[in-house]
Amino acid sequence: MDTTVPGSKESRLTDFPDPSSSPRRLNPNYGRFVGIMKLLLPTVAIILIILVFAWPQLSDQDGRFSLAPVVISPEDSKNFRMLNARYTGVDRKRRPYAVTANSADQSSTDARLVKLNTPQADILLSNQSWIAITAEDGTYDSQAQILELVGNVNLFHDSGYEFHTKSAILDLMAGDAIGQEHFSGQGPFGRLSADGFRIHNQGERIELVGQSKIIMYPNRSSN
Repeated sequence: MDTTVPGSKESRLTDFPDPSSSPRRLNPNYGRFVGIMKLLLPTVAIILIILVFAWPQLSDQDGRFSLAPVVISPEDSKNFRMLNARYTGVDRKRRPYAVTANSADQSSTDARLVKLNTPQADILLSNQSWIAITAEDGTYDSQAQILELVGNVNLFHDSGYEFHTKSAILDLMAGDAIGQEHFSGQGPFGRLSADGFRIHNQGERIELVGQSKIIMYPNRSSN
């Protein structure tokens, strides 16, 4: 006869199976995940340590120069270009001159003609005064030493003279200049304008061409 009282402590213990009596089953995916993490976590830690030490060197690269490809147009590839070009020489009387430009283009290294961008000619005269002539564009014949200027041609003399025209041709070897378009000028002597001009031997003689007009300032002598 079973004398076990329902609901007693002994009865409750016998209702559940003994955990030690059945084998524990592990999820195979969980085991694989644990194995991967054992390899991955140390690798991530090493990468972070490397970044901590390398970051200052990487950030310094922003202030350094970098090389980039230069874009060359087909027109530039056909010519030889020199930036900040400068040509020097002397005329027949050994008076020095210099021709400079922002850039100079020529078809080949031995070409006589050189196209100049914003040229300027500086000429030292016999009395140690100087003349500066500027223009928008120009062409320089390095062999004949002839400079053709086009666009807003301006001539300045250190004594206070200045002349303006649209184009001019300078024979740097002879010290002559010619202009076939309207020009005007002013200086200590007064004002003048003409349809053209010819300058001989660096200003020793000046000829006005075509319709000309001269206004002289009284009681002023030219330098």
